[in-house]
Amino acid sequence: MERHLTLFHAPQSRSTAVRILLEELGAKYDLRVLDLKANEQRAPGYLAVNPMGKVPALLHGDALVTEQAAIMIYLADLFPQSGLAPALGDPLRGPYLRWMAFHGSAFEPAVIDLAMKRDPTPPSMCPYGDYDTMLATVTRQLRAGPYLLGERFSAADILWASAFGWTTAFKLVPELPEITAYLARVNSRASVQRVNALEAPA
Repeated sequence: MERHLTLFHAPQSRSTAVRILLEELGAKYDLRVLDLKANEQRAPGYLAVNPMGKVPALLHGDALVTEQAAIMIYLADLFPQSGLAPALGDPLRGPYLRWMAFHGSAFEPAVIDLAMKRDPTPPSMCPYGDYDTMLATVTRQLRAGPYLLGERFSAADILWASAFGWTTAFKLVPELPEITAYLARVNSRASVQRVNALEAPA
């Protein structure tokens, strides 16, 4: 029997990328919407799902998956017919996992440190090295494009387009030509436009 998918979600948050991926996959799922302004993510009922009090969280039957990139890797692998994740043995599998992990291990920490105006961490203690090298690494990949895996669109592009969307909007990442062009390519997809329309402020 097919197990049911439930996404715990807050509009215009990290979980939006997961919702876009679900739409891109054509998956059937239930949406449990949490009001972050009302602090519903800290309510006991949700903390029983994710003690971190963060969205997204995904239930697949009784299996719980948290962490944005982990959920996206899981879902893309769950629907192999979509082609949104290179399979084991595919030469692109390693690069795909690299960019999925690089987002959370390097990009987000660097951007948050910049936003908080924190003093640079000694290189030996810093998960991403330095902001400029981090950004140069990913933008070099975008210039080789059109997608992170070259000609192949993947779940990684949904993750990164979402990240670049909010970080450029908040001026934490510069609107470089390669980033702007990349965003235009990914945001033109029907799944992105559909979710953005559903989540647009009233």
